[in-house]
Amino acid sequence: MKKLVFILLLTCQTIFAQVQFEAKASKTSLGLNERLRIDFTMNVDGDNFVPPAFEGFRVIAGPSQQVSQSWVNGKSSFNKTYSYFLLPTQKGTISIKQASIEYNGQVYKTTPISIKVTDEVQQPRDPNDNSVSINDALHLVAEVSKTNPYLNEPITVVYKLYFSHNIGISNWRELDKPKYNDFWSQNIDIKQLVAEEGTYNGERFRFVVLRKTVLYPQKSGKLEIEPLSLDIDVELPTNRRNIFGQVMLAKDHKRVSAGSKIITVKPLPENGKPIDFSGAVGKFDFKVTPSKTTLKNGESMDLEVSVSGSGNLKLFSLPKPVVPTALEMYDPVHSENVNTPLSGMNGKISDKYTIIPQFKGNYTIKPMQFSYFDLGTNSYKTITSDEITINVADGPSSPNAGIANQENASAEKKTVSAQDQFKFIHLKTKLSQINKKDFFGSTTYYVLLGIPFLLIPFIILFKKKKEAIDGDVVGNKLKMNNRLAKKYLSEAKKQLGNKEPFYVALEKSLHNFLKAKLKIETSEMSKDLIKELLADKKAQPETIEKFIQITENCELARYAQFSNVAMQQDFDKAAEVISELEKQIS
Repeated sequence: MKKLVFILLLTCQTIFAQVQFEAKASKTSLGLNERLRIDFTMNVDGDNFVPPAFEGFRVIAGPSQQVSQSWVNGKSSFNKTYSYFLLPTQKGTISIKQASIEYNGQVYKTTPISIKVTDEVQQPRDPNDNSVSINDALHLVAEVSKTNPYLNEPITVVYKLYFSHNIGISNWRELDKPKYNDFWSQNIDIKQLVAEEGTYNGERFRFVVLRKTVLYPQKSGKLEIEPLSLDIDVELPTNRRNIFGQVMLAKDHKRVSAGSKIITVKPLPENGKPIDFSGAVGKFDFKVTPSKTTLKNGESMDLEVSVSGSGNLKLFSLPKPVVPTALEMYDPVHSENVNTPLSGMNGKISDKYTIIPQFKGNYTIKPMQFSYFDLGTNSYKTITSDEITINVADGPSSPNAGIANQENASAEKKTVSAQDQFKFIHLKTKLSQINKKDFFGSTTYYVLLGIPFLLIPFIILFKKKKEAIDGDVVGNKLKMNNRLAKKYLSEAKKQLGNKEPFYVALEKSLHNFLKAKLKIETSEMSKDLIKELLADKKAQPETIEKFIQITENCELARYAQFSNVAMQQDFDKAAEVISELEKQIS
């Protein structure tokens, strides 16, 4: 009986025991520069603790775990706590979402907590503490070379961190990266940070250059450069000393921002703008150079159209030559040899055309023009190339000459006929039989009658062949994928200049090519698998890397600014890689 009562009491205690799992914050309102402690407490020994993501905060310490268990008057109590110290990264009302644990097969979650984050607050300071103020010892500055440039004129932004001589910097983290909307941007690599001497607001400071960026505005009007923000760990001297008399340092952190910058971009003047102006801004030289001017039958020549100098070389298209119809000209191969130092782009870009003559003779390539806006004189300039004469020594004659001779002879005949007033009597005549044989019973009748019977074996063979082809599901699928690859490659060519449809079609073409050649589905495609399968098919490593690179370009290009020249390059590379793989894959 006593044993039964004990079991009943134990069962009741288990039934009425409640699992408590809650989150407690040290404060619900704090400044942007203050820290927050949050504890996740449970009264049972739960497993699989999963903290929230802490969106809007940065974890600066934790988790630390504390466990306590006690017995009072025969009753046991248990407590486990996970503690975190957080630093807010943004202002506003931020929600700390649910944490979870598992206990006896059930999942328990905390209630979300709302925290209000305000502007930085003034920290109370000990009046007897003569240590350095962190607010006066640390500054982040964005230095802009020019705030009123022309459209496509290069400007530079240099981010410098100024810090006092008596503080130390141990680490920093980027909270907000600068955004350059409506700018073409290029970061300049900084291999090593070097502290230099300088002045800030008339006072001596040390500084390091954290970032250098070259910008080309792509739109006129007021454009904003969003700020760079850092969270920096610093070491500050205090008024305390250790047993050796050395000044003791206190660790702290500081959030600094370079602030946003407004760039007022001037449009290029309309007065004097050439009709063929394609957006080139800078100082350039323009050349049209043939590889040779005298050709034999079957020989080819290269015609290079190039622009060199300093300016927005990657942001405009080169003019296209116009050649006589007797010269067959192929699509150009675009090449760039451009450097981007802090002063802006410089180097050379070129389009190289392959030209093959069809007939012998002398042919003239008319002079070409290239116009650009000169930043030195703030005016438009036009460079005109020389006329080029191509001499084709041998080969077939142009059919246009023969056509002209025939037209002249025909005109003479018409003139003579018009002058004739009488026609001669025909001396020869052709007689035809009046009574013709009937078709029924003729040789033609019997031949036509027998043709359907002769075609029966061919029809049977054709039907069997078709059934065999229809039954080859894998082969038909590969043929379909091959056709789709060519279709989408053709569609990509039509969409040149229209970024989103172009890269969608180009990516589909590459995927269908892989389906046809590697017999895999889109869902199975990964870079590693593609590399492995292409290597097994005896493809060259350089070609494989080109293929992977063009697929990555298709993925990235939808979210980045791409010029028509870049799209043409990607199309040429894709066509070239597909052609190479066709030859290499066994």
